[in-house]
Amino acid sequence: MTLELGLDTFGDVTRGADGQMLSHAQVIRNVIDEAVLADQLGVDFFGVGEHHRADFAVSAPEVVLAAIAARTKRIRLGSAVTVLSSDDPIRVFQRFATVDAASNGRAEVILGRGSFTESFPLFGFKLEDYETLFEDKLDLFAELVNSEDVTWSGTTRPPLTHQRVYPPIETGNLTTWIGVGGSPQSVVRAVRYDMPLMLAIIGGDPKRFKPYVDLYHRAYAEIKRPVKPIGVHSPGYIAATDEQAREDIWGDYKQMRDRIGKERGWPPMERREFDQEVDHGSLYVGSPETVAKKIAKTAKALGLSRFDMKYSAGPLPHEKLMSCIELYGTKVIPMVREMLK
Repeated sequence: MTLELGLDTFGDVTRGADGQMLSHAQVIRNVIDEAVLADQLGVDFFGVGEHHRADFAVSAPEVVLAAIAARTKRIRLGSAVTVLSSDDPIRVFQRFATVDAASNGRAEVILGRGSFTESFPLFGFKLEDYETLFEDKLDLFAELVNSEDVTWSGTTRPPLTHQRVYPPIETGNLTTWIGVGGSPQSVVRAVRYDMPLMLAIIGGDPKRFKPYVDLYHRAYAEIKRPVKPIGVHSPGYIAATDEQAREDIWGDYKQMRDRIGKERGWPPMERREFDQEVDHGSLYVGSPETVAKKIAKTAKALGLSRFDMKYSAGPLPHEKLMSCIELYGTKVIPMVREMLK
């Protein structure tokens, strides 16, 4: 099994050495440094999320990725995810085509509807149009990926007739994943557009997503086309020992989880719930060996081509994130490769 191993961040606003929260600008500079380290260590992919709220610094991932492209050589660069529903598909394509040019063909995009809704009122969209917007804009984006001469019509914008969009992708097509949180309709949609599937598994046993993987394979078998890659995005953190990793991340992870949970009506996270997720769920927290074993197990169970670990966790400081990346690149990746031989 050939498995690519990547890292994702949402640019979580972190604490500085004095215990105070860093500025959004400093967090963005730190994210760029984190990506540079990942490139130096041989990590396959670096993904940057899009959010429009105070606790995350990155609202324009393509701009951050362009800055990273200028300082890296080989690592593939993409979003995690791009909220297509509240953006313009043509502008999204143009921005990622520009990153692809700047990086000599290393750009990818992961398209999703997003689990946060702040971008809808910010850009003047109605939440009741959530599904319609994504479906229509994804349809147009697929045309942009597959054709340089686009003729298209939909319901959310005027039609296009023999329209060319610049800059074009220099070689091949822009690698475009569909981000899926767990609905069968989204899985089938990815097959309909012949796009790789990125499963966002942020809680519970990863094997519960096996029915979606099976559905993806069945849907491809019905149209008699080769199955595209399947990836997983999950949170995690690595330290020298299991105990240190849990203690390093627990307080900051709880703070992030409780802040989001309060908005969504969830009760505060208790330590036993955290430990359950680490032991049996989708939190990849521990020593390099522990995390490597868990990644390899998930990769085998779901037949993955890519695993991306979301290494940032609320205010967890930049220095600890850099240490986590170091262990991921130097220890975890070689162990996983060996386990999957």
